[in-house]
Amino acid sequence: MTDNLPERADADILGARWTQAWTSEAGFASCCAATVSYEDPLTRGPISGLAELGAHARMMRTAFPDARVERTAPPLVRGGHACVPWKLIGSHRGEVGVLPATDRVLALHGLHYLELSDGRVRRARGFFDLYEGATQLGLLPERGGFGEAALLLLRGFGLRR
Repeated sequence: MTDNLPERADADILGARWTQAWTSEAGFASCCAATVSYEDPLTRGPISGLAELGAHARMMRTAFPDARVERTAPPLVRGGHACVPWKLIGSHRGEVGVLPATDRVLALHGLHYLELSDGRVRRARGFFDLYEGATQLGLLPERGGFGEAALLLLRGFGLRR
């Protein structure tokens, strides 16, 4: 690291540690600040600290015990920020809250924007298509069909052509 800005090799190592932490009990201590802040479409708001982030990842591992998180491209780095594109592949075999296991395979692309401080993740935000994931698991209707139109009608959006 030079002047607290990551170099390409450092960014690759950070990206590998970040994606591995999602599927490993080793956790986020190897790549995150102790006070890390995180949010994604499944969190109700930002969560703080290594323990809360680890619990969030354990929830994912419970739902998808065979999950793999693969980087789909090298991390993009600019200044004190990085973007890590990824793909999650796994079978939904575990219950999460009131959602029972569907035994369906999920293949979902997403990315994490990381704010870095001294080479560690200080803040992270995950982006992925929650509707697409729910469709793959059979929880919501496919896009463009009658089921989606009915769902939109119930939500008050009217019918679309």
